[in-house]
Amino acid sequence: MKRILAIMLALMLAMSMVFVASAEEEKPLIGILAPATTHGWVGGVTYYAQAKADELELNYKLLTSSDADEMSSQIDQLIGLGAKAIVVWPQFTGVEMAAERALEAGIVIYNFDMKIDVDEKYADLMYVLTGDNYGMGVEGAKYIAEKLEGEGKVLVMNKPAAGNVNDDRCAGFYDTIAEVAPDIEILPEVASDFTRDRGLADMSDALTANEQIDAVFSLDDETSIGALQAILESERTDVKAITGGGGCQEYFNMMLADEYQNIWVASATYSPSMIATCIENVVKVLEGEEIEHEIVDPSVIVDRENAESFLDADTPY
Repeated sequence: MKRILAIMLALMLAMSMVFVASAEEEKPLIGILAPATTHGWVGGVTYYAQAKADELELNYKLLTSSDADEMSSQIDQLIGLGAKAIVVWPQFTGVEMAAERALEAGIVIYNFDMKIDVDEKYADLMYVLTGDNYGMGVEGAKYIAEKLEGEGKVLVMNKPAAGNVNDDRCAGFYDTIAEVAPDIEILPEVASDFTRDRGLADMSDALTANEQIDAVFSLDDETSIGALQAILESERTDVKAITGGGGCQEYFNMMLADEYQNIWVASATYSPSMIATCIENVVKVLEGEEIEHEIVDPSVIVDRENAESFLDADTPY
């Protein structure tokens, strides 16, 4: 009798495993491709993508790559595995041919942040979600103009090497300042980088070169972290506001820290968490729902007044 019961239990277990496997097979495979982590923001993208895919209990394969050749190979791998959709952050040019092979196979491609340049005949299968770089400049300008009450001297810490990211954020800033606060004086630009080391060094030089700096328009949170250190070490009290951009948790916490309450520390959001929306949207597409092919996620200002609502202790960025 015991033997019969054991056999029946074994059969039931085997059947349940087959059922689970079958259910998993019914879920379409979704590929998620991102660059290898070289910066906290990049790591944040991977974190939020995986968290959302796990939350939705998707059948997915997440891969990271160091260059265009590796990402192209991964696209081909996903084609071979029968993927129905690929969510991709294409930081590299050179993946266009692989992407077109996927599209030719009927695979949906959902681009994050940047769009792969493919033939227009594949437009129905291509989707993109990006942050609003120009809007970041607009919001930063409005914030600084408000804190300075329309007057003062502003230092711009840009990064020309960042291409359209730099150009769009700066254009939004300059266009808006000219409109809402034409009396603000823009000091000579400082070409910096999206790192705290360069932010520290370049802000130190700028403080030496300028007797008065009322506000700083910085394009990136990492730059601003370094710049704030320079301001604190200089014991200067003229700087009333500094912006940033991206969504760095350390920077959000600095907004709330006692030592920075004499300066308005702010960031215009361009959060790595936007990738989660791409994951949600590609599921909708596979389920037959019609969504917009191009979405721009609006930028909002984070400062001491709302920073707590943006804190996430689990994110690596």
